[in-house]
Amino acid sequence: MKIVSYKQSAYKARLNKLLNRFELSEVPVEKTVRSILKDIKKNGDAAVLKYTKKFDHLNLNKKDFGISRKEIKKAYQMADPKVVESLKFAADRIFSFHQRQKTESWSYQEGNVTLGQLVQPMDRAGLYVPGGKAAYPSSLLMNAIPALVAGVPSLAVCVPALNGEINPCILVAADILGIKEIYPIGGAQAIGAMAFGTRTIKRVDKIVGPGNIFVATAKRLVYGWVDIDMIAGPSEVLVIADESANPAYVASDLLAQAEHDEKAYPICITPSMALAREIKKEMELKLKTMARKKIAGESMRNNGIIFVTESLDKAIEIANLLAPEHLELEVKNPEVYIKKIKHAGALFLGHFTPEAVGDYLAGPNHVLPTGGTARFFSPLCVDDFIKKTSIISYSREALARVSDHVIRLANAEGLTGHAHSMEIRRK
Repeated sequence: MKIVSYKQSAYKARLNKLLNRFELSEVPVEKTVRSILKDIKKNGDAAVLKYTKKFDHLNLNKKDFGISRKEIKKAYQMADPKVVESLKFAADRIFSFHQRQKTESWSYQEGNVTLGQLVQPMDRAGLYVPGGKAAYPSSLLMNAIPALVAGVPSLAVCVPALNGEINPCILVAADILGIKEIYPIGGAQAIGAMAFGTRTIKRVDKIVGPGNIFVATAKRLVYGWVDIDMIAGPSEVLVIADESANPAYVASDLLAQAEHDEKAYPICITPSMALAREIKKEMELKLKTMARKKIAGESMRNNGIIFVTESLDKAIEIANLLAPEHLELEVKNPEVYIKKIKHAGALFLGHFTPEAVGDYLAGPNHVLPTGGTARFFSPLCVDDFIKKTSIISYSREALARVSDHVIRLANAEGLTGHAHSMEIRRK
């Protein structure tokens, strides 16, 4: 974990590197994914089974490769009852938050004109749940619950089976939410199956959920055929800390992010060099005891950095430039700085609000924009699973009052057919 001060010549270069951290998929990956998607679109289930065997070394039943009720019951037997209890607690918290996001249809009248907006859920959504380096039942909760609150009537879950098995907690999480359609497939083939549809997996309207570079690339390539949530990159946290911060807390939060993936970004900004050194020391000590220390260590070496700035205001300025996925304000009176934060996926205030509580059960969604895309993307929410249709209704008299304006504008654009459709109604 490197410490870089604003007084050093390397400061601007390291900051610019972070500002440009968003990466498009590499050409070889895109070529491979395009080939897989083309095969899935043409050959359906046969192609899905072929790639699942090739990449996941799993032979699926050709007639029915969905997860059965028997397997769900087995998952409950294998799962720790205390974890099941915590999943239910988390689900209740996430439901409670997302219920407040619901929007309703509306309309208003101006004379004999009725205008409004019809709000309806999508018919069907596909959820991708990672199952590679770690299993994430929390991701299933976060992706599915806003869809359920929106009223989406049909959900399909795809999750890769590691060593032929899906983590039982993922199956339990799906059952808690009442999701019955679960498929043990992953990678680009899962995205293709949900996007194009096969005999077994009905086509969806939207695909959400994080995944590796093949999954992210596949989602980008099927966008337009279906909707997607966002292109997710490596996870990241930015901790802004002042002299009131506990270096052990800051170090723990940075390491919690680093253990996600070797490409994760654990970043800290502080105006105190003394605190920076303490944080670095704590991280090196705590890393030795971590179960995923190899992954976390690689993340620290690749992307970990502590910036020492001239002031806390400068730290806030840099945070807005970086637009991080997670932003922690481990400072005195963090509420003072809320209005100064322009770009962040999720904002965590104070010394006792670690990112981990947001990851699992605070309530707000943990599917967040990465790589600086918080400048224009928002967290996954109920609105992501609804469609808005405009409502327009004019009486004869109301149309007559505006017809001259419409005809002039239509003729100005050379669209005489538009003008005629108005004129014929005046006659």
